[in-house]
Amino acid sequence: MKLTKTAVEQAAIPAAGQVFYRDDQLKGFALRVTSGGAKSFVVEKRINRKVKRKTLGRFGELTAEQARKQAQKFLGQVASGEDPISEKKDQQTQTVTLSEAFELYLKVRSALKETTVRDYRRLMKEIFKDWQDRELRNITKDMVQKRHRDYGKRSQARANNAMRLLKAVFNFARGQYEDSQGHSLFPENPVDRLSHVKAWFRVERRRTLIKKSELPAWFEAVERLREEGDPTSETIADYLILLLLTGLRRSEGMNLQWADVDFVDRTLRVNDTKNREPLILPLSDTLFELLKRREGQHESSYVFPGSTGGRIIEPRKQLFKVIEWSGVSFTLHDLRRTFITIGESLELSQYAIKHLVNHKMPNDVTAGYIVMDPERLRPPMEKITQAILLAAGCTTSSNIVPITMKEHAS
Repeated sequence: MKLTKTAVEQAAIPAAGQVFYRDDQLKGFALRVTSGGAKSFVVEKRINRKVKRKTLGRFGELTAEQARKQAQKFLGQVASGEDPISEKKDQQTQTVTLSEAFELYLKVRSALKETTVRDYRRLMKEIFKDWQDRELRNITKDMVQKRHRDYGKRSQARANNAMRLLKAVFNFARGQYEDSQGHSLFPENPVDRLSHVKAWFRVERRRTLIKKSELPAWFEAVERLREEGDPTSETIADYLILLLLTGLRRSEGMNLQWADVDFVDRTLRVNDTKNREPLILPLSDTLFELLKRREGQHESSYVFPGSTGGRIIEPRKQLFKVIEWSGVSFTLHDLRRTFITIGESLELSQYAIKHLVNHKMPNDVTAGYIVMDPERLRPPMEKITQAILLAAGCTTSSNIVPITMKEHAS
């Protein structure tokens, strides 16, 4: 049939799926009708051995004659050696923005940890806020170098991290976005400029920890926090002790649930670790008593519940109090470094220490043959705990109360 206004209006609607009514005067011009009653004009043509179809518009928005003229134009372009569909797709792809590429990057890398995604989003919002709607092709090497330099005046480590994220997004875009010939639309990564001109900031790895001589004051401040009478303060105090006596990372301790604690085998299990390998730790006598005391105090499934439900999130207020009262400046990760350092000072097996803190040993063939079950790790764990408590002048009671606290305070 010839696709006229009358023919289109009278085209039957299929019971399911879609049906095509092809124009018998202009080859490739057709009407597509769906079971929902939608009628759209399309044009089809074999291009580079593949049949490609372009939707011209819906009937009503386009008349049959308008659609026919568009189809003729399209077919004329193809006849002259052009590929209008691929060219349009290339143009659309070339205009991808940083925000669009970033969101697709997160979608493809769906295995990223929640904390990692949260930090990535924070970096994007904090450092690249004004670049979100900027097309990738318009982010230049000079812009990257200037943004890195300017933000480095505030935080060199943060500036480096932000540029590593931007570099990852561009590397992803290089493989993700291609033209119709299979060539990358973003062959160059502007962040590479920082390496070429050696502009990356040299950020020394943090090496702070709580010294043995500072442990008495630190424990005293934690005990003072517990004695405030506020359930949240008591929870944070116990959380700090757990991190110090296990070397767990902050999020590993925060996410700990009662289902992960085995009072029969005297172990705790950490499922969501940094290296994605579950960790089963033996409980020292002190930690066993601490968790036993906490058991049943709250209805939450979390060992350290937050004040508004769920788990604790960011105990900054309580940390500031402990720092102020003790005079010991520390971060939560410093507790992990303190645990590892004291363990190393006891001349324990390096394999035992690494297993306790769940560090991988990829280049150590022997490590791959060693099986460290919780019982083999129990003596080293107990030794580290006792060394920490001894340095702090503490007993191993369930309340972990420092001995001669008044003498330390004086």
